[in-house]
Amino acid sequence: MYEQKTKETDSSVIEFIENVDNPKKREDAYRLLDIFTETTGYEAKMWGPSIIGFGSYHYKYATGHEGDAPLVGFSPRKAKISLYFATGDTEREALLNDLGKHTAGKACVYINKVADINVDVLKALITQSVQFLREAYPNS
Repeated sequence: MYEQKTKETDSSVIEFIENVDNPKKREDAYRLLDIFTETTGYEAKMWGPSIIGFGSYHYKYATGHEGDAPLVGFSPRKAKISLYFATGDTEREALLNDLGKHTAGKACVYINKVADINVDVLKALITQSVQFLREAYPNS
């Protein structure tokens, strides 16, 4: 049976951020921590060894695979900062067009630094993602 790798842990978010090597990236991580906490109203939790997540929802796919995931989150990785938002929301693309300098994968949006993006658009993406997942998974 499949074992979910990324689970909520009791690890310290602050300790994780303090261990980010790059001082500028560490500063951005604290800024994102404030933005995500203020926007979601959720306390930050570590998910796996390197994702800072906010809130959670329980998903179940048609295949029977199910698990828990953060509603939104971020990770200050070595190369870029990963931002995690809901996938499948048609409004996401419109907001991403106004975000600023970024690249996007299926679930992740990658930025070099917070100064490259429009923080108001980031807050809108966070809010939109949380609302989308709350509607998609109402019993979470």
